[in-house]
Amino acid sequence: MSTAPLHVVVAGGGVAGLEALLALRALGGDRVRLTLVSAEADFVYRPLAVGQAFALGHPRRTPLRDAARTAGAELVHAPVLAVDADARTVELGDGSTLSYDALVLATGAASEPAYERATTWDDRRSVDVLGGLLRDLEEGYTRRLAIVVPPGPGWPLPAYELALLIAGQAYGMGAEAEITLVTPEQAPLAIFGSKAVAMMRDELERAGIALELGAYAEMPPGAGREVLLRPSGRRLDVERVLALPRLHGRAPRGIPSDPDGFLAVDPFCRVVGVEDVWAAGDGIAFPVKFGGLATEQADAAASDIAARAGAPVTPEPFRPVLRGQLLTPRTAKRRFVRFDASGGAGEGDVSEHALWWPPSKIAGRWLAPWLAEQDADAVPGELPQEGGLPVQADLHREAPLALG
Repeated sequence: MSTAPLHVVVAGGGVAGLEALLALRALGGDRVRLTLVSAEADFVYRPLAVGQAFALGHPRRTPLRDAARTAGAELVHAPVLAVDADARTVELGDGSTLSYDALVLATGAASEPAYERATTWDDRRSVDVLGGLLRDLEEGYTRRLAIVVPPGPGWPLPAYELALLIAGQAYGMGAEAEITLVTPEQAPLAIFGSKAVAMMRDELERAGIALELGAYAEMPPGAGREVLLRPSGRRLDVERVLALPRLHGRAPRGIPSDPDGFLAVDPFCRVVGVEDVWAAGDGIAFPVKFGGLATEQADAAASDIAARAGAPVTPEPFRPVLRGQLLTPRTAKRRFVRFDASGGAGEGDVSEHALWWPPSKIAGRWLAPWLAEQDADAVPGELPQEGGLPVQADLHREAPLALG
């Protein structure tokens, strides 16, 4: 048998890519040789972008070279253009090719405006978008605002945070604002279970935010800022529309994808129909796009690859457990919500105190503690203390065992 380490190429320097890289080093050890490929030089921690305009946090940058150094990986700065699965090579944007024994695609999803005549919020340009809107509210140019969650795969939590934070800011400025949140969901934050639904209804009611559920927004041409709701046919007369973006996958050439560019994977995040290729993160065909889920997908892929490399690891399939933080304007409180989407949590959990450790917005088993080591501000909230719990340890279930 060959003793050469398995060469694993991780394509993508975002949440899923870094979690996969760190997990592979931890699980595979010297049995894997790692290469990280990314068009970007930095990892950007974006979950607090929604709070930046309200002085509740901001994105943080960490050089990818630091992650590569930690994992003992080679770092290649180039976009991934295509994959030749038969030859097991990757074509890069700088004209070079890179061979692999195992490939992890963590290239994420691209965003685009869901509505031509709406203002689109995304975590890359949140300050500019929200700054102008808040000024219009303060000066009275905008009084009626719709915040819209478009149909399709995505992550609805920022829409609720935006609604609450904008309402709180408007109240603090003495501005009159009528805010309506429009979502295709049948209940607010339904993906987190019934306890989160009850909490969210209470938060919206406190803030005076109207809620349109099971609603698919349309903005007919020539109708000003009027929003048409389907299937009810109701119309909202508003002055501004703030919408989350629509997402589509970025599958490289040579890898089969669905019509929206997303990759089909099995429970161990192996790309269906392609040997020796795994995928994790927003680029896979999973309806919920969220950093915490991306890390869980990356962990499933890493455990499978490490086992294939001969490490004493039992592969663990992707088991979606949602862990989210909701920013609210009330004394800058964060609400922690948790739901085991695989069927183990029932109603879910809601708390103003941490439900996992470290209590970061992205609860990556390997990524969150690594970020905490890099910069105390990179993972907001309390940092791990001596004797603290490992990431993804659920405090209400695992605290006595973990703390001894």
